[in-house]
Amino acid sequence: QVQVVESGGGLVQPGGSLTLTCTASGVNFSIKDWGWYRQAPGKQRELVVRVESGGTPKSADSVKGRVTISRDDAKNEAYLEFNNVKPEDTAVYYCNARRITVVDEFGGSRGILEVWGQGTLVTVSS
Repeated sequence: QVQVVESGGGLVQPGGSLTLTCTASGVNFSIKDWGWYRQAPGKQRELVVRVESGGTPKSADSVKGRVTISRDDAKNEAYLEFNNVKPEDTAVYYCNARRITVVDEFGGSRGILEVWGQGTLVTVSS
């Protein structure tokens, strides 16, 4: 089983910056694609930014130029750097890991389409 956990949320002042970390855990696995999504109160979950293996990051228009996604495959981690945050960025931020391959003790492999974290709350307020 593969799980992902987000960290780094909290209260941030408008214009400030924050970095969220997504850490994946499990045994003998690899993740091709990472993404960050968010859900504000009363709204649907929406894409913030995602990156596929070997691809170019794709971000929502509302955050373009303000977010950077990066990954450390050796640590099975992904990061979201968010600059110049605005009150409308307040939301629960979710990590999404997609196209996961798990190798068992016999050398066989199986795929997991995607795994979601529980989310971390980011509040932008003065």
